[in-house]
Amino acid sequence: MVRLDRSFYSRYTPDVARELLGSVLVRVIGGQELRSRVVEVEAYRGADDPASHAYRGVTKRTSVMFGEPGHAYVYFTFGFHHCLNLTTETEGEPGAVLIRAVEPLKGIDEMKKRRGVEQLTNLTSGPGKLAKALGIDLSLNGEDVVRSRELFVLRGRLDGNVAVSTRIGISSGQEKPWRFYAEGNPFVSGARTINYRTLESARRGVVG
Repeated sequence: MVRLDRSFYSRYTPDVARELLGSVLVRVIGGQELRSRVVEVEAYRGADDPASHAYRGVTKRTSVMFGEPGHAYVYFTFGFHHCLNLTTETEGEPGAVLIRAVEPLKGIDEMKKRRGVEQLTNLTSGPGKLAKALGIDLSLNGEDVVRSRELFVLRGRLDGNVAVSTRIGISSGQEKPWRFYAEGNPFVSGARTINYRTLESARRGVVG
């Protein structure tokens, strides 16, 4: 399998988000590979996206989003969960894709140990869950996923349809249809389908 290169991430964020579905996220810990298939994502941009951390400009926290595309943007939320994002667009133009859910492929026993759960469909069906299962924390913030040996993404494919909806758990920017997921996949964190099959509405930033 081929690793996704810099040019893949250096594009309009919703396009990158959509095409990340089916790719394989690889986390290497102590020489052990944990592999999972990306099945749910959300796109976040900058000044045109009030739901984004980068909406109000560069801060110490968001500087990674304004940097080179193809890096991990990891943040800690609600005092409990880490969330993994992959940066997009071009340097100076903020963008990131939140990895919301993945389907475990390899190293499942290690993932279960880290999460402390046995039910497979509950293992990585949410951004906080997958971060804990894969050992992703603030030490990986800024990691270059194009070159890293600890965290990277391999090109893959998604069997079945892609569903699109508005994003989950936000109070601003709710109208943007920038959540993409594998329709019917049991590891997806939520439903709320809108029947879009193209990105035209997402590019216009409207619903309907």
